[in-house]
Amino acid sequence: MNAKLRVAMLSFSVVMLSACTTMDGVSRVGPDPPPMTEEERYVAEVERIARRRGIEVVWVNRPQFKEDLVASADD
Repeated sequence: MNAKLRVAMLSFSVVMLSACTTMDGVSRVGPDPPPMTEEERYVAEVERIARRRGIEVVWVNRPQFKEDLVASADD
């Protein structure tokens, strides 16, 4: 009985170790997201403050800062 238990435990261990090795590369973390722009930081801050006060913000025209307006005028 003891020999059968040892064989069963050894077999179970081999199966579990082989299952762990097949996960290689699956659990890797993706690339970092690009940093937030100044506009995105501003929008996030306004929405955070509004949410804390119980206000729903609906952006009709999202804010654009001056360097974006100059760059789009040059196109």
